[in-house]
Amino acid sequence: MPKRRLKAQRMTLRQSLGESLGSLRLLGRRSLLALLGIAVGCAAVVALLNIGQAAADHAIAAFEGLGASTLVVSFSPVSDGTRAAPAALDIAALKKRAPGIRYAAPLVVHSSQLGHAGHRSDAYIIGTTAELLNILDLKVEVGRFLAFFDRASTHAVVGASIAKKLNIHVGSRLQAEHYVFEVIGILTAQPLNPLVAMAPDESVLIPIEGMRRFQPVPELSSLLAWGSDSSTLSATATVLKRYLQEVLDEREVDVQIPQQLLEGLSRQASTFSWLLAGLGGISLLVGGVGVMNVMLMNVAQRRREIGVRMALGARATDIRNLFLGEAAVLSCAGALVGAVCGLIATWVFVKVSGWAFSVSPLSLPLGVFGALIIGLFFGLQPALAAARLLPVQALRDD
Repeated sequence: MPKRRLKAQRMTLRQSLGESLGSLRLLGRRSLLALLGIAVGCAAVVALLNIGQAAADHAIAAFEGLGASTLVVSFSPVSDGTRAAPAALDIAALKKRAPGIRYAAPLVVHSSQLGHAGHRSDAYIIGTTAELLNILDLKVEVGRFLAFFDRASTHAVVGASIAKKLNIHVGSRLQAEHYVFEVIGILTAQPLNPLVAMAPDESVLIPIEGMRRFQPVPELSSLLAWGSDSSTLSATATVLKRYLQEVLDEREVDVQIPQQLLEGLSRQASTFSWLLAGLGGISLLVGGVGVMNVMLMNVAQRRREIGVRMALGARATDIRNLFLGEAAVLSCAGALVGAVCGLIATWVFVKVSGWAFSVSPLSLPLGVFGALIIGLFFGLQPALAAARLLPVQALRDD
C-alpha cells in the first residue's frame, strides 16, 4: 500500500507539462515578457553569429578566385628612381630556377580609351602571355584566348564589361590610340580580386610584346605565378623572390601568397564570430534575469498553493520540478521563437547587404541550448526556494 501511494503521488511528464502551461497562462503578460527576453537573447546569438559568418564568407570570397597555389609578385620602385622595371622576363629561366612554378604570366598595364562603332570607353590594356588563362582560371565565352603565335600580331581578348559597352564581337576591329586590334575572344564575367593589378571585365588583353605600341619603355607592374604543389608554396615563393631580386638588379620584390591571407582571414573571422556570440550571450543573460524575476513572483503568489500541495503529500522534489518545468517551458518557447527570428533577421540583413546567405554551424546549437541553459539556471533558484517552504508557513499566507 505505501508503494502504491507514492506512485500515485508522482507526477508524470505530461502532467508536469500541463501544470506548467496552465500556470504560465495565468501569469499572462509577465510570462510573455519573460519569453520575449529569452527569444531576443537567442535571436541575438543566432543572428550575430550568422551575420558574422556571412561577412567572413564575403571577405574571403574576394580572394578565393586566385586559388590555393597562386603567387602574386609586385615590384617596388627603387629609391633613386634610376632603374626601371624590365619590360619582360625570361619565363623559361624562371621555371628552371624555381621548378615549383608551373605557370607564370607577367603583366604590363596601360590605361587608354577604346573606340568601336562610334562608341568610346576607358579601359585597361594589359600585356600578358597565354599562361594567364590557367593562373586566373579565366573563361572564354566566345572565340579563343591569346596563344604563343600571337606575339607579333595585333590580336586582343576583351573583357565582358568592355564588350557589352562597345558592342564588341569576335572579329570586331577595336581602336586603341593609333592602333587597330582584331578581337579574337571575349571573356566571361570575372569577379574582381583585390590582389591582382587588373580587372578582367574592364580590360583588353594583348600579347606583352605589343605593349611597345603604347609605351616606349614598358615596365612590368606585376607577375602572377601558379605553383605545382600547394604544400611547398612557401619554399617556392622564397626561391622565386631570390631569383627575381638577382635578375632585377636587387630591385625590391614582394611575393604574396593568397592562401596564407585566406588562412589569416579565417582565423580573424572565427575570433570575430566568438566576439559576436559573447555580445549575444549578454542579451541571453538579460533574458535569464527576466525569467528569474517572473518565477520569483510566481512563487510568492502561489505560496498557499504550494502549502496545500505539500499537505496533500507532494514532495519537495515535486515542487521543485513543477517550477523548473515552468522555467523550461518558457526557455524552450523563447529559444524556438528566437532561433526563427534570428534566421529571418540574418536573411534580411544579408539580402540588403548583397551577400550570400549562409548559416554558421554553431549558431543554432549555441543559441537554442544557450537559451535553455540560461533559463533553467535562472529558474533553479526560485524552484529551490519553493521546494524549501514549510507547509505550515506556506498555509498561513493570505
